[in-house]
Amino acid sequence: MRFVSYARGETASYGLLLEDGAVLDLPLAAGLAGGALPTNGLSGFITAGAPALEQARNLEQTAAAGGLRSAIAPASEVRLLAPIPRPTKNVFCVGRNYREHVAEGHRAAGTATKLPEFPQFFTKPPTTVIGPDDVFVHDPAVTSRLDYEVELALIIGTAGRDIPRERAMEHVFGFTVLNDITGRDLQRRHEQWFKGKGLDRSCPMGPCVVSRDAIADVGALELRLQVNGEQRQHGRVSQMIFALPDILASLSAGMTLEPGDIIATGTPEGVGYAMDPPHYLTAGDVVECEISGIGMLRTRIVAKGDAA
Repeated sequence: MRFVSYARGETASYGLLLEDGAVLDLPLAAGLAGGALPTNGLSGFITAGAPALEQARNLEQTAAAGGLRSAIAPASEVRLLAPIPRPTKNVFCVGRNYREHVAEGHRAAGTATKLPEFPQFFTKPPTTVIGPDDVFVHDPAVTSRLDYEVELALIIGTAGRDIPRERAMEHVFGFTVLNDITGRDLQRRHEQWFKGKGLDRSCPMGPCVVSRDAIADVGALELRLQVNGEQRQHGRVSQMIFALPDILASLSAGMTLEPGDIIATGTPEGVGYAMDPPHYLTAGDVVECEISGIGMLRTRIVAKGDAA
């Protein structure tokens, strides 16, 4: 199943993305079918757990058979939002988690390649999150070295602390696409990642969350990123240094992960700062992040004052 948050006119809700781009509104469809689902967004649905998921599966089947037509919003009337438009926590992120990305960073710095021994975590504030086709407002007075990073993000479905590696994936609700937009000069200036990663609107997400059971082999997923139609990044999840179960086990050690928590899992090689010469984002650029089996996330870079 492909879950989305969306706006239709002045109303926001969540539902299932259908093959033609229309959206089956899940709370509305549940009411029509004599049931009930949370009305407090996709986060509320995820928190409701397995019973809500099973109800959504049944509603999808009913819609596929031609029912629940009044609960379906046509694609022409739908604007997709970030799947979780306002996370209750910072977005958890893993840095330097693809071998070739680590190597290109060391080449750019003129140092010998050294792979991390443990996952390197940082976060992005809730104010960074935007949805598909939203714009990032670039202020050159804040950062002159704006970069991109396509990433697979996972959404926690079941709470857990000290999660064992062998059961880690049981805690995952689903997967989405994320672009970790970064001010590289801020990273260097402040000698840590949070400031350069925490700019407003610097965490585009979407277009949907694909449920865990819909992806047979997560390692086979391919990540691609284009800037103005030119491919910059291409990799596979299997190329990660720390696999998803390792990330979940490490992050949850002594710390509770909760339903709706978002974890970005790192980016493959091809980032702008490591190119020769470096290629940074500027106003007018269009960044397209795509992960096979999930979808395309598009972000336009606009100059400060041109956001409208």
